[in-house]
Amino acid sequence: MAFTATDPIKMIFAVILPPVGVFLEVGLKGHFWLNILLTMLGFIPGIIHAFYVILKH
Repeated sequence: MAFTATDPIKMIFAVILPPVGVFLEVGLKGHFWLNILLTMLGFIPGIIHAFYVILKH
């Protein structure tokens, strides 16, 4: 849960295109597919989930 040097880049991607930020953090796992679904349902839920994943891992 430590803050790494790549986290700011992932957070920028999380705001611009949330699935990319999640992909950089976890790869093609469940969180990535969930984030794609959330982003399609509403952009804000995708951003919130992306920040959650990036800060949690």
